[in-house]
Amino acid sequence: MKILGNPCVREALLYDKLDGDVRCRNCERLCVIKPGDTGFCRTRVNINGKLYTLVYGNISSISANPIEKKPLFHFYPGSYALTIGSWSCNFTCPWCQNYMISKYPPDLRWSNYMSPKEFVSMVGEYGCIGTSMSFNEPTLFLEYSVDVFKLAKQHGYYNTFVTNGYMTIEALQMLCDAGLDATNVDIKGDAEAVWKYCGADVEKVWRNCVEFKKRGVHVEITTLVIPGVNDDEDCLRGIASRIKRDLGENTPWHVTQYYPAYKALEHKLYPKRTPVEILEKAWKIGHDEGLNYVYIGNVPGHDKENTYCPKCSKLLIKRYIFSIIEYNLNPDNTCPRCGEKIPIVGRYYRSPPIF
Repeated sequence: MKILGNPCVREALLYDKLDGDVRCRNCERLCVIKPGDTGFCRTRVNINGKLYTLVYGNISSISANPIEKKPLFHFYPGSYALTIGSWSCNFTCPWCQNYMISKYPPDLRWSNYMSPKEFVSMVGEYGCIGTSMSFNEPTLFLEYSVDVFKLAKQHGYYNTFVTNGYMTIEALQMLCDAGLDATNVDIKGDAEAVWKYCGADVEKVWRNCVEFKKRGVHVEITTLVIPGVNDDEDCLRGIASRIKRDLGENTPWHVTQYYPAYKALEHKLYPKRTPVEILEKAWKIGHDEGLNYVYIGNVPGHDKENTYCPKCSKLLIKRYIFSIIEYNLNPDNTCPRCGEKIPIVGRYYRSPPIF
């Protein structure tokens, strides 16, 4: 099938030419790809010594999502972001919750192209105030993200990224320069677990969290807590202490409930949802390590999905799943009881999106 000329196929932004082969510099796998082949993620192909992406505007999913779903609890609370995903992933997680898109390569016979202009025009039409790259690993559609972010900024929208954090420094810099405002990064476990289950070096992910922070991007961290994978005390304490050390005590940490999906049972992972008691243990570890904002996720109605003042313990934001039930902060994001400044970017949005 002739693919050059398909709108989803564009020359990649980051690669080296190597006498016919190419080295992709999009993510830290740094795949060396022979002519006619694709790299690990199967979204980039070498055609005659040039690297092309197959997922530029190749949309698998689109939805107006509450920002709390990312989860981003300290960024424009109550707002909605028009969210898109594409295909495939550069990790090998056997528990993937979005495997129907992340474990499949793009098929240009069925591509669903949407230009950056079309996508950004839909943001306001659906009552959203920003964009989000999510669902599968958005690092794989770097080129599209860069173009969307630049255009969205021209219209006054924010830009967010929900990621495993395995992009190269060059790709990270491009995202920031294009107008990235906030990111939620998955820290999936300690070095051993991330290598064993995801085939990746977690130190590169930590490095990128720090780099995002240095560049003024709002950062929140999520850990999907899986019994037998990353729920032991040393692992959880190591994540919590490193968040405080490298990113700061006010960085939100979301410890979320896992349920078995994709190949979890084949890999003999925990066969049911993570017990709430384990999530509460993780929450306590984060609190004991000095983090001011630790949240339990995927447990609707749990009081640890709320935001409390770290100084006087007043309930500031009450949530239920992805909805804000109460918002008690002052307009300047201070606690109404003690005046403590709460680190939240942007104001509270009360209006639901337009569907």
